[in-house]
Amino acid sequence: MPFDGSVINNVIYELNQKLQNGRVDKIYQPEKDELILGIRGFKENYKLLISASSNYPRLHITKESKANPQAAPTFCMLLRKHLLGGRIVSIIQPSFERVVEITIECQDEMGYSTTKVLISEIMGRHSNIIFIDKESNRIIDSIKRISIDISSLREVLPGKQYAYPPSVGEGELPKLNPLTATFDELIRSIEHQQDSIKADKFLMKAFNGISPVAAKEICTYGSLEFDADVSRIKDNQRSALYKGLEAFVQKLKQREYKPNIVFEAGKLKDFYCIDLQMFQHLQKEYLDSISETVERFYSEKDNKDRIKQKFSDIQKIISIRLDRCYKKLEILDEELGKAHDAEKYKLYGDLIMSNLYQINKEQSKINLVNYFSENQETIEINMDTQLTPVNNAQKYFKKYNKSKSAKSSIEHQIQENKLEIEYLEAQADNLDKCTEELEINEIRLELAEQGYTKKKKDGKGKGKVKNKTASPSKPMQFVSSTGFEIYVGKNNVQNDYLTMKFAASNDIWLHTKEIPGSHVIIKSGGKELDDATLVEAANLAAFYSKAKNSTKVPVDYTIRKNVRKPNGSKPGMVIYDSNRTVYITPNEEDINKLTKIN
Repeated sequence: MPFDGSVINNVIYELNQKLQNGRVDKIYQPEKDELILGIRGFKENYKLLISASSNYPRLHITKESKANPQAAPTFCMLLRKHLLGGRIVSIIQPSFERVVEITIECQDEMGYSTTKVLISEIMGRHSNIIFIDKESNRIIDSIKRISIDISSLREVLPGKQYAYPPSVGEGELPKLNPLTATFDELIRSIEHQQDSIKADKFLMKAFNGISPVAAKEICTYGSLEFDADVSRIKDNQRSALYKGLEAFVQKLKQREYKPNIVFEAGKLKDFYCIDLQMFQHLQKEYLDSISETVERFYSEKDNKDRIKQKFSDIQKIISIRLDRCYKKLEILDEELGKAHDAEKYKLYGDLIMSNLYQINKEQSKINLVNYFSENQETIEINMDTQLTPVNNAQKYFKKYNKSKSAKSSIEHQIQENKLEIEYLEAQADNLDKCTEELEINEIRLELAEQGYTKKKKDGKGKGKVKNKTASPSKPMQFVSSTGFEIYVGKNNVQNDYLTMKFAASNDIWLHTKEIPGSHVIIKSGGKELDDATLVEAANLAAFYSKAKNSTKVPVDYTIRKNVRKPNGSKPGMVIYDSNRTVYITPNEEDINKLTKIN
C-alpha cells in the first residue's frame, strides 16, 4: 500500500487540475486525525480528504460522505476561522517528499490579505496535518501536537518554526530528488555506502519518496536483481540502475499515469499510479482517477480499523465476562461431579436400615451386602460411633436430600451459564460483522439493557438510555444467482427484526447449528426454492458465523413459521423445529460473486 512520492506526484497533478483557484467553503473534522475541505471549483464542488491516520494516511478528492460532528474540534474551528472563503493558490510536493503543501490566500479579521499553508505529512505513524503562517513560517497549530517529550528530533507546537521532517541520520548524505538526480549524484551515494546494502533498500535510503514497490520496479527497469549488493556492483550495473531510475521517472514527468488496483486470489493486494511490470502476472483494475483508486483501496480497510477502535471497549467487556463464565462452568462441573454422590448416600441409609439387627454401635466401619445390585457385592460404610445406627442412616438420608437439591441447583446454574456463554459469543461474533457505528451503538445499548454495562442517561429522565436509535441499522442484502433476495443480520437487533418481523411465514430461515452466527432469510415469495440459492444462503450463514474459518459447517434451515422466540429469552435467541441440515465450507469468493445491494 505505497502512498509514496510517485502516488503523491499523481495526486498533486490531479488536485491542481481540479482545485486550483478554488474557494474553501466548508471544513469539518469527522475523525480526530482527519479533515475534509469542501472546495468550490470553477464548474464543480469537490471534497478534499486529508488524513493523518497512523495506519492509512492519505490525501485525495473523495465522494464519500462522513458525519459532521455536532461539536467541532478545536483544530477544525481554528481552520474555519482562518481559511473559510480562502482561495487555493498552489498545491506542491517539495523535493518529491511525502509532503503536500496547500497554499491558501485568505483574509484576516481586519480584512487584510494573508497567506496560510496547510501541510499534509504522509509518513505512517508520524503523519500529521500542520497549519502555518507563510510569511513567518511559524506553526499556528497541528492536528497532532508533538512535544519534546514525544520526539527529541522535532517539535510540532504552536509558535514554533516549521521545518520538514528529518529524513537522514547523522553522517548520511542528504536524500536526492529522483526527478532531478544526476548519474554523478547516484555514484556519489553508492560510493558513500560503507556497508553491504541491497539494491532496493539502497534506492529507498538514497532517494526521497521511493517506496519498496517503486524501488523494486526501478530495479526491474534496470534489469538488476532486488538483492544485488550495491556496494559491489560493477560500472555497467551502476549505469543500468540509473537507466532504470530514468525510465521510472520519465513516466512521471510525461504524466503517463495509469492508476490501478492489483488483486491476488480475488483480494486487494496493492495499488499504484503507473502500470507496474512486477505485477504483470496479477489481475488489475484500471481507473480514471488516482483519487478514486486511493479511495477504493483504503476506504474499506480504514473503515474496518476505525470501527474496531470504536468497539474495543465493548470487546474487552465481553472478553472479561466470557472468561468469568468459562471459569464458573469449570467450577460448576466439578461441583456437579460431587453432587452425583447423592444416590450413594441414599443407598447407605437404606442398607443400614435393612441391617439394624446386625450392626454394633461401636463399629466405625461396617461391611454390608448390597441387595439392590445384581451382583450383591459387599459395600464398606463409614459409621459415626457417637450415633446410633438409626441416626447414622438418617445422617446419610440428609446428605442425600442435600446433594439431590444441590445437583438440581447446579444443573440449573450450568444451563444458565451455557446460555450466557452462547449469548456473549454471539455478541463477539456480531462485533466482527459491524461496518457502521450505528450497529456498534445498537450492541452497546443492548449490553446496557442486559446489565453488562452501565446505562448512560440522556438527561431527560432517570434510567433512560442514551442513544436509543429511532431508525435501526439495516441488514446485508444479496441477490442469489437465480434472483432470490437473501438477507443477513449483523447484530441481534437485525436478527430479531429479520426473523420475527420481516420474514413471511413461508420464507426460508437459516442459521449455523449450535454455533453463534447471523440469521439468514431467503425471501421465497411463494416460489419453489432452487438448490443453488439454498447453497448460496447456507454459505452466507456459515461465513457470517463464528465458524467462518472451519470446514463442513452444519447449517440448519426451515420455513420461518417453525422458528419461535421463547418468552424472556435474550435478543437474537430463538428455537426451531422441523429443520434440515446442510454441510458447507464457507467460501468468500462465492459470496463476492453474488450481487450485494447493501
